[in-house]
Amino acid sequence: MSEIVNKYEPSFDHRIDLTALKTKMDAVKGEVKKVIIGQDDVVHKLIVSILAAGHSLIEGMPGVAKTLTAKLIARSIQGEFRRIQFTPDLMPSDVTGSSVLDLTSNEFQFKKGPIFGNIVLIDEINRAPAKTQSSLFECMSEHQVTVDGHSYRVPAPFIVFATQNPIEHEGTYRLPEAQLDRFLFKINIDYPVLEQELTILREHHGQGQRNKEDQVNAVITVEDIVHFQNLIKQIYVHDDVFNYIAQGVLNTRSNPDLSLGASPRASIAILEASKAVAALAGRDFVIPDDVKYVAPSILSHRVLLTPEREMEGFTTDYIIQQIMDSIEIPR
Repeated sequence: MSEIVNKYEPSFDHRIDLTALKTKMDAVKGEVKKVIIGQDDVVHKLIVSILAAGHSLIEGMPGVAKTLTAKLIARSIQGEFRRIQFTPDLMPSDVTGSSVLDLTSNEFQFKKGPIFGNIVLIDEINRAPAKTQSSLFECMSEHQVTVDGHSYRVPAPFIVFATQNPIEHEGTYRLPEAQLDRFLFKINIDYPVLEQELTILREHHGQGQRNKEDQVNAVITVEDIVHFQNLIKQIYVHDDVFNYIAQGVLNTRSNPDLSLGASPRASIAILEASKAVAALAGRDFVIPDDVKYVAPSILSHRVLLTPEREMEGFTTDYIIQQIMDSIEIPR
C-alpha cells in the first residue's frame, strides 16, 4: 500500500505544510460533534465543501438534524451566517436585495439581501418557485449579484448549504438541472442506528434547559478559511489521477442506463473535492481513493436515469457506484 501511495507523492521540493489546516478543521469537527451524534460522514463532507469552495445540498427526512448540522458548522466559524427560509411566496429581491429610495439624498441605494453572508443556509430550497430559484444562479457560480445593472460581490468565503425533504412533494418545485449542477455535493442524511439513537436520547435528557447551539464555539476565522482554500489549490495531482477522474465522468455520458451524463464542471468538482479530502487526511497529494470517496456525492445529482431504469426502481447513486467500481484503479 505504501508503494502505491508513494507513486502519487510530489517531489521533496513541492511539499506543503498542512498542519494548521488539519488542526483547525479537526477543531471544527470537534465542536459540531458536541451536539451532532452519528453524522461524521455528513460533517466531513460539509467541511470538504467549505475547503473546496463549493456548495452543498443536504437531503434527508424531517428531524434528522439537516438544518442544525449546517448551523453548527457555521457557528464554529467566525463569519457572517445568514438563514433564508424558502417559501412559495418568496421573491428574488427577498434573497438578493433591492434598490431603495433614500429620502435624504433622493437617490436609490442598494439594500443587501440575506444572500450576502459567508455561510448561507437555505432551508427547504425546493419550496420556492423557479423565479426565486433563478436568483441563486449568479451568486452561486460567480459569487456576485447583479441588480439594476450593477454587480455586487458577495463576501469571501461564500458557501451555500441548502436543505430539502425527499418525500414531501406537495407545494414543492423540482430543482432544475442547471441549479443542481451548481452544488458541489448532494449529501444524504440517514436515520441513526440504535446505539446513536440511545446516545441522542440520553444527551437530550441530560441537556436540561441549556441551548444545544450554545455549546459550539467559533474556532476558525474566515481569513483562515480563505487561506486554506488557496492552499488546497496547490495540492499535487498525478496524471494517473487526472485520467481516473476524466474516465469516471466520461463513462456517465456513455452509460446506457443514463439519459444525461455529467459535465466538465463535475470533473473540476471531483478534482477540487479530492484535494480537500487529501488535505484533511494530512496529505499534500491526491490518491485514487480520494476520488472514489467524493465521486458519488458529486455525480449522482448531475446525471439522469433513463425512463426504463427509473421505472425499474434504479437510483443514480447505484449507477454511479457501478461506474466507479468498473474503472480500474491506477496502481
